[in-house]
Amino acid sequence: MNKIRVVVWGENVHEQRSEAVRKIYPGGMHLCIAKGLTVDGSFEVGTATLQEPDHGLPEARLLETDVLIWWGHLAHAQVNDQIVDRVQKRVLEGMGLIVLHSGHYSKVFKRLMGTTCSLIWREAGEKERLWVCNPGHAIAQGLNPYFEVPHEEMYGEPFGIPAPDETVFISWFQGGEVFRSGCCWKRGNGNIFYFRPGHESFPTYYQPEVQTVIRNAVRWAAPAGSRWVDSIPNVKVSPEGIRQE
Repeated sequence: MNKIRVVVWGENVHEQRSEAVRKIYPGGMHLCIAKGLTVDGSFEVGTATLQEPDHGLPEARLLETDVLIWWGHLAHAQVNDQIVDRVQKRVLEGMGLIVLHSGHYSKVFKRLMGTTCSLIWREAGEKERLWVCNPGHAIAQGLNPYFEVPHEEMYGEPFGIPAPDETVFISWFQGGEVFRSGCCWKRGNGNIFYFRPGHESFPTYYQPEVQTVIRNAVRWAAPAGSRWVDSIPNVKVSPEGIRQE
């Protein structure tokens, strides 16, 4: 059985600017997320960052990627539009995409959603309780009815996204807000999952339940069939032999 080829893309800006973030994620958030995936022998895991040529996502590499995981925050505007086009094309062809936390406002996610992807937020280090509202879903397997993240940034509704095809998690925050924190869509031939937790100031990506969700999401998002290449062909002869004049 072929391994699922995963690339974890990290903006890698907070880690360079903030000593506090480096103490939590000394190798970068992208490496922590990748390490949480490597415990599954069915994954082949690599990383990419904003600072690399082509942001670490040259066309040849994306063609060999089954699932792309995206975390960004401070530098959304610095992502080259050509790379956004490239990622969108691959998702439509069948590559899975998992967008984490503040990646909701990335060019890639907004392009694929077609909406503002705006929300309300508060940085108060409050408790987040994630309720599993779709326990039969593949992404929820191995989880209890809910799990808690001790300290997180709050995101609240309204969340400016198109109605999800499926909602897997709903978050409640200590301050009272709620949020659709695990959402699935299909775009073209590709599966997309948005997962809310993951503020850079907290060790969220070390938490076993969070790592379980991301591993499950990789399996769910991975393409099941062959690559679909979009085109607009002029079919001059029909299956029944009708010919174009």
